[in-house]
Amino acid sequence: MSDRTYDCDLVVAGTGMAGMAAALFAARRGLSVVQAGSTGEIVFASGLFDVLGVHPMAEGRRLASPWEGMARLAADEPKHPYGVIAPSRMKDALAEFTGWLEAHGLPYRNGGDSNVRVLSPMGTVKTSWAVPSTMWAGVEALAEKKPCLLVDFEGLREYSARQIADTVGGAWPGLRTVRVEFPGTPMRPLLTGIMGQALELRVTREQLAEVIRPHLGDCACVGLPAILGIFHPGTVLAEMEAMLGVPVFEIPTLPASVPGLRLKNVFEGHIGTEGVDLMLQRKVLDVHRQDGALHVSIGQGSVERVVRARGMILATGRFLGHGLFAERDRIRETVLDLPVHQPAGRSQWHSLDLFDPAGHPVSRAGVVTDSSFRPVDEEGRVLHEDVRCVGTLLAHQDWMRQKCGVGLAVGSSAVAVDAFVAQFSAG
Repeated sequence: MSDRTYDCDLVVAGTGMAGMAAALFAARRGLSVVQAGSTGEIVFASGLFDVLGVHPMAEGRRLASPWEGMARLAADEPKHPYGVIAPSRMKDALAEFTGWLEAHGLPYRNGGDSNVRVLSPMGTVKTSWAVPSTMWAGVEALAEKKPCLLVDFEGLREYSARQIADTVGGAWPGLRTVRVEFPGTPMRPLLTGIMGQALELRVTREQLAEVIRPHLGDCACVGLPAILGIFHPGTVLAEMEAMLGVPVFEIPTLPASVPGLRLKNVFEGHIGTEGVDLMLQRKVLDVHRQDGALHVSIGQGSVERVVRARGMILATGRFLGHGLFAERDRIRETVLDLPVHQPAGRSQWHSLDLFDPAGHPVSRAGVVTDSSFRPVDEEGRVLHEDVRCVGTLLAHQDWMRQKCGVGLAVGSSAVAVDAFVAQFSAG
């Protein structure tokens, strides 16, 4: 370890969606940022950007508008993080976030004031707010019930065009399916990442179009699993459409996914161009205060760098991201040992019904915060003036069932960064 102590305005712990949004927003507002974590979790993302898809959760009611839903959710569940995120701030933050992705070759399309409906890999119809541009023709085709050919591949597991068509059934009567050989890849089982890499080559795209073309018939569009390139999906999509003569769209696959890999590559490859000092495969090992500043030790197993920071954002996620850890008798926060809102005992973590529409109490465990996402104790007293928590680490939300993961990540990060900018400006 170097004896030098590095100075910055903010340390961002975590490199998932919330961590990347926080680092991006902070750097763009002139703050110096050191970020530590592993972006590996992002490959588990479907690529869909949910803001709010379901409320009330116990009723499973799908929302036509996430923005109207946010107002109802805040009224019904005032402790939910959305209670302190104004819809207008959320819209601005999402526009900035998706605009940055588009500038680096990963454009998204959204429904504006409305959610859109998109096929899931199981054939159910999912509600989301924004999808990768490579999926947009599928949103339009589903809405218009266009005659469509769904394609899958010999050797590709956990994805079946026939299952999708059978499940969606009468909701999209014009579906046909075909299973073909993926060109030039004899490996079994097929992996979507390998297929995406192969389609970066024009010759593979030409061969795939040749395989699909005889099955088109009167179909007005073609749906494929999400495999249309890793680094240049827009180019791959455009060329496939030109060669087939009809719109082409991707359907999300089970994780790990190509859309998740694209996000990972963009974040890792370009967040540094904003001035963020990204320490990949590293984590925060220790935090203590000295001379009015946070001293944050970062490394992999042992300390590699000590950073003196004016503030810190915890975007460490839940159990998968190791922001929360389940011990035998309690759930604890792993960086600062912050108090965690949780059921009184482990026996109360889960409902007796695995598929309880109201969810499980453990899913709402997390760190309780104030209106600017500073952690607070049971009495509502701020524990750390210079720490803010964002994303799924927050308490009183069930992002998976409420379909609000990306909105929660981006919106809370925007509010937290705004608060730090104001705090630092005030001296």
